[in-house]
Amino acid sequence: MAHVPQTFFDALAVRTWCGLALEALGRAREEIDAINVFPVADGDTGTNLYLTVESAVAAVEAVFTAHEAGSRAPGRTDGPLLADAVHAMAHGALIGAQGNSGTILAQLLRGMAQVLADGETPHTDGPGLRRALHNAAESARRAVEHPVEGTVLSVAAAAAEAAVAADGDCGAVARAAYEGARAALAATPGQLGVLGRAGVVDAGGRGLVAVLAALVETFTGETPRAVPVRVAPVHARVADAADGPEEGAADRTTAGAGGECGDGPADGGPAFEVIYLLEAGDAAVARLRERLDGLGDSLVVVGGDGLWNVHVHVDDAGAAVEAGIEAGRPHRIRITHFGAGTVHTRAGERLPQEPAQRAVVAVVPGEGLAGLYAEAGATTVLARPGEPPASGELVDAVRRAHAREVVLLPNDAELRHTAAAAAEQARAEGVRVALIPTRSPVQGIAALAVHEPGRRFDEDVVSMTSAAGATRYAEVAVAERESWTTAGICQAGDVLGLIEGDVAVIGSDVTAVAETVLDRMLAAGGELVTLVLGDEAPESIAGHLEARVRESYLAVDTVVHHGGRQGAPLLIGVE
Repeated sequence: MAHVPQTFFDALAVRTWCGLALEALGRAREEIDAINVFPVADGDTGTNLYLTVESAVAAVEAVFTAHEAGSRAPGRTDGPLLADAVHAMAHGALIGAQGNSGTILAQLLRGMAQVLADGETPHTDGPGLRRALHNAAESARRAVEHPVEGTVLSVAAAAAEAAVAADGDCGAVARAAYEGARAALAATPGQLGVLGRAGVVDAGGRGLVAVLAALVETFTGETPRAVPVRVAPVHARVADAADGPEEGAADRTTAGAGGECGDGPADGGPAFEVIYLLEAGDAAVARLRERLDGLGDSLVVVGGDGLWNVHVHVDDAGAAVEAGIEAGRPHRIRITHFGAGTVHTRAGERLPQEPAQRAVVAVVPGEGLAGLYAEAGATTVLARPGEPPASGELVDAVRRAHAREVVLLPNDAELRHTAAAAAEQARAEGVRVALIPTRSPVQGIAALAVHEPGRRFDEDVVSMTSAAGATRYAEVAVAERESWTTAGICQAGDVLGLIEGDVAVIGSDVTAVAETVLDRMLAAGGELVTLVLGDEAPESIAGHLEARVRESYLAVDTVVHHGGRQGAPLLIGVE
């Protein structure tokens, strides 16, 4: 879609850039996946970069949405500050970063944000963009424990060097950075042996060039020329050299100039990729780096200000997670097994594993429920309070489930459209997906309880849908601000009892409100009560409510689960 070129780097330019970058990566995703041979040939770099930028886009859009909602005062037409937009971009990329290249891209965006958000100015110009790109490259290199030339780090460094040498406005600086990155990308096969042997450029670097092309388009309205991704393999270039140089050979072999050829990972490298967000202080993260560096390779730790994204390849995934627990609070933990025949192989030798027949993918709000769902065989997507997953995360989870048939449980009414978009994307990739519109995790628990992978897909979906629909749900939460509700006006700090999404009770005590809500729900009958306790729930609440059900409602059973940090003190389900 055409857009008006931006003159300065302001909040609108950030929004435009992120949107154009997502579109560019969407077009190049399969191409980038196909040339992914370093650090492991797992064929997902393009997808990981796309998901990382998608998370950044969602965060930036949330800033504009919030600003528009608060800018309805007469005569107010200003937009969000540049600082707000770039902070959101960096934070969104950080929490949504996928894979090695996605994690590095998140740090590049954070490095830019550190410069662009310095001060309260509504915009910056060419010199400001030069400083931002330089800081981005420097901070990304510092985040990688053992930098390797011929990767996205080399491409970022070349882009920054070209930008610093450029004169003019943001458009001129962006174009210089793009051209510098483009030339550096062409050089990567001569810097990294595994790329030269495969006859491809670095996949992460190719993705960064796409992101910088979007930056050029943001300020000039022009789409830069296409970037070649394949070169003659090293053995073919050697043969050509024996016969004498051919026309155009210099374009393919500029990589060799001054480049050190390195090797890719040896066969039999680490078996797992471990990624998690970590809440921890700087000192604890420094110790964590040392610990993880001794456990594996491809270590990248990005972030700051108490929130970090940790990425490492290891043989002992449990030890990597335990190290995170010792350092702080890890969450959104993702462990991917580099199965035999899928990675640590030469390009073109991937042997895909046979997919399972059926799987369940579910969104859950807390680590405790994630464990419960995983024990039942589901692939989970963790949604932190205020940070709902994007459709790309759900599609990624469907891919990780690696099944021909998938049952998708969004477990949140607000995720209906997101889940529908993910289901459509997965179907386009050949997966049979059934979306069950669960509006609460307790409905998902009920659906999982009747899930039988051995029966026909349609029958299984009908049974799970029926079980979810027969489960009434409620939530006990704490109000964050004064607002109107269906039960009257609530103040910040009030305890709210929501039944089927509507506020039914306003009180001051969590246990008392929970008891009132439970009585109202059981007045319509029920056979099983499910209580999911959050970290904020009083210690005595489970025993109190179990006793209430036992004494007042004959033949009604109670099951208690611990959900962890799920955003609400209590979830209730009645079947």
